[in-house]
Amino acid sequence: MSLHVFFDPLLYTFVFLGLFTPGPNVIMLTASGVRFGFRRTLPHLFGVVLGVGITAGVTAMGVGAAVQASSLLNLILRLGAAGFILWMAIGLWKASGRPRAAGDADAKPLTFLGAILFQWINPKVWAIAFAASAGYGAGQVAWFEAARLATAFSSVNLGVCLFWTAAGSLLTALLSAPRAWKIFLRVMAVLLALTTLMIFR
Repeated sequence: MSLHVFFDPLLYTFVFLGLFTPGPNVIMLTASGVRFGFRRTLPHLFGVVLGVGITAGVTAMGVGAAVQASSLLNLILRLGAAGFILWMAIGLWKASGRPRAAGDADAKPLTFLGAILFQWINPKVWAIAFAASAGYGAGQVAWFEAARLATAFSSVNLGVCLFWTAAGSLLTALLSAPRAWKIFLRVMAVLLALTTLMIFR
């Protein structure tokens, strides 16, 4: 088994394009970077990176096919994802209108574990992982395919998450006015809520 098979450039390109485009993780990390700063968002970021890798790995082991095959399990995951995303969107909508304000003292970024668990109900990650497993499989044994996909998803997603979190953190300087801050958070809340549409398409 060559390194070229394990680190297939086509697989990595597909995963990058799938994960870099806006979805729940991108929107949540960008908003968290703005709201809490880069450093405080790191546990959330690393949770996403690990969680996406785990989801991709178990998809290659056949879990993705089982989820697709069970209409009840599929519905439960979709409803759970929609509920969680809408809850996060409401939190963003109601957040303070002042950058990193005292009024947000009780607000906290998503935790490391919370970010990992969210990937299990994140419809975009499941869809990309299932497509990658079906379209870019190497025809190897299950454990090799799982390690291959998990490595691709986690390594690519690390760069993606760092980019969007840093971008959000840097936006803080442009959102010093309370009104601009409030508008930004509400736009992000609406965009996050709209990602639920991809769940039931």
